[in-house]
Amino acid sequence: MKTLQFPLAIAALTCLLTTAMAQNTPTDIPKKELPKKAICAVCAAKGGGEEEEKPASGVRYRGDAYYFCKSSELIEFKKEPDSWVPLPLPRSAPDFKLKTLSDKEVSKDSFKGKILLLDFWATWCKPCVAAMPDLQKLYEKLAGEGLEILGVSIDDKTAKAVKPFIAKGKFSYPIAIDGGESPAWQAYRVKGIPALFLIDKEGKIVKQWLGKPDKKEVEEAVKALLKAAPSTTPK
Repeated sequence: MKTLQFPLAIAALTCLLTTAMAQNTPTDIPKKELPKKAICAVCAAKGGGEEEEKPASGVRYRGDAYYFCKSSELIEFKKEPDSWVPLPLPRSAPDFKLKTLSDKEVSKDSFKGKILLLDFWATWCKPCVAAMPDLQKLYEKLAGEGLEILGVSIDDKTAKAVKPFIAKGKFSYPIAIDGGESPAWQAYRVKGIPALFLIDKEGKIVKQWLGKPDKKEVEEAVKALLKAAPSTTPK
């Protein structure tokens, strides 16, 4: 019996390693096991909404199932699966270092102890542009209560080119230009815009909207956070 212990231990270890590798690698779900309707993981991450539709394919990854409405999205997911897996809320907001249109340097620490709405947008993104007037109204309404908004443009244009657009729209909240070797949109895993993140005073992302945000839902979330952590700014 003793002579079998070592081989059995090796076999058990091999089994465990094989199982672990399988969990860490996307495994195709057979067509016959696909549900009639499901949310496309890639569409949801890009802000395309969370409407259920007939899946073309699916995979199992790290104990969960993910479905896709197109085969091209399955390929996209398999290249970098961890970048598509939804992250939990709340979670620590990644750091960023950017320059605003007024040439002021801002980072995550610039908003320490404040409530921040971080908006990733671009001048060519129609849903982004459509949402900005609502953000401006929200800023005017709640800035005095402690709300900060930072728009982060991912335009290829320079700050000089974006300035006329901002001036025309009369947006008064600060706008920064993203880019460089470590762009903020990468740190925040932005797959599509608009992408809006609500960050609390402790620097944690407590809410996020991928795709065009519902202005009423955003305002309610901001007010609830302000109420839970009232501003210390003197009136």
